[in-house]
Amino acid sequence: APAAAAGAATALRAPTMLAPVVTPDSPEPAGPAPAARDRARESRGADPEQVLATYRWRFHHETLRELVEDPDELRAIRDRLTEKVEAATDNASRARLLSLRAVVSRILGDLGKALADGRLALGHAEATGQLRRIAIAQARLAHVHQWRGDFAEADRLFEEANSSELPDRLRATMHEHAGRSCYDQGRYIEACNHFERALDLRKVKDPDLMARTELALDAVFARVAEKGWGPYPRGRDEILQVHRPPVPTFSDEVQRWGYADPDGTLTVAPSYADAQPFRDGVAWVRRPEADTWELIDESGELLVDASAGYLGVGSFADGLAWVSRDGTGGWIAIDKANEVVIAAGFDDVRPFRRGVAAVRRGGWGAVDRTGRVVVPTRYAAFVTALTDGRYVDGFTDEGLAIVEADGRKGVVDRTGRTIVPPAHPALVIHPVAFLVAGGNGRWGALDRRGDPLIDPVHASRGDVMDEIDRLLADTKPVL
Repeated sequence: APAAAAGAATALRAPTMLAPVVTPDSPEPAGPAPAARDRARESRGADPEQVLATYRWRFHHETLRELVEDPDELRAIRDRLTEKVEAATDNASRARLLSLRAVVSRILGDLGKALADGRLALGHAEATGQLRRIAIAQARLAHVHQWRGDFAEADRLFEEANSSELPDRLRATMHEHAGRSCYDQGRYIEACNHFERALDLRKVKDPDLMARTELALDAVFARVAEKGWGPYPRGRDEILQVHRPPVPTFSDEVQRWGYADPDGTLTVAPSYADAQPFRDGVAWVRRPEADTWELIDESGELLVDASAGYLGVGSFADGLAWVSRDGTGGWIAIDKANEVVIAAGFDDVRPFRRGVAAVRRGGWGAVDRTGRVVVPTRYAAFVTALTDGRYVDGFTDEGLAIVEADGRKGVVDRTGRTIVPPAHPALVIHPVAFLVAGGNGRWGALDRRGDPLIDPVHASRGDVMDEIDRLLADTKPVL
């Protein structure tokens, strides 16, 4: 431990270091201070998750990375996490514990161990299908990549994790860490944008966040004075490394549609009377002499020809597309090889989203990718309202949907389980609750089990969201 502390003391003078910063009590400490030793002993017996949840981190004024007075204390926490990992058998617990152990290993400078744990944790999180669990695992893994200097992957994971369906305080923390990644890269405008967004999202006063942001901005402005503002901020698609497919392009010369790459160069000759955008690597096109659609890939190669007889086609998603031979009903699902995957015809359909699609046969319900009915087709509507103002046809990324019966709204999940019976005049999905309106137009909230959380006495949805923020004021995700 003394050698590690001495080495880290030297690193204090290296702002770009990828190891943790350790502040010794003296230039050549003989060992941890008594108070630190006491905390280390306590950590060995306490629940490591509770210790981390209440840990008071300090940050270096130049590197913006965690300061660790006593690495032995964190090693004791990591040992306790290891004991819990070995006893955990479900994906949710292993995702949580492994990703927390990755956090501790990162701060200790064991970046190889942190990376292995972070990747394994994300695999377990994805197996749960739970949006928040996946997002936290992604953010913790992103932080490891940042410390390793793998900035492209770090930024991609931070951006992917930061869904608008997450609680604002979690999103604020993710923006804060994404800003630090940009700071490490010399992207100072982009870093400031993230820090500003973090403050905007934290509607409840957060002295800790404000202090960290002030420290970060001081560091940014010191760097800017020396090096300038750095590159212009990137867009979401650039950060996510999204492939940009050819786009439909009309030729005035031949009066036909083709496709051009993002630079405007034609990649598929203009020979179509109609052309849809590429989705999932393929696009539907229609030739002048045909009433039916055919499917091409991005090079223009024909995958499904017009003789398949589809008058109605939907974009591919999750490898499947809905098609209809009369264009008005009898919708079936095919793959890109024109193999029928779901043969049961539906009156109306919506694209697949995370393995589930809303369908109508008499009433609205939902099917999975095998055609199994997961939500019975008995609802009048299947449109999901979110607190950020968006409406989703069917299920959210989190796997929830608002359904309507007899003019009343409720909530089902992607397994078909009814969480909130359709009994409310209005309902909106909040990241940690359900906002509901009573018959008198007043708003309240239910928790994620569908139980009462806030009485319907508020004049607006915004008032209820503010009340939820106050109820959650003490929650701080450890990333």
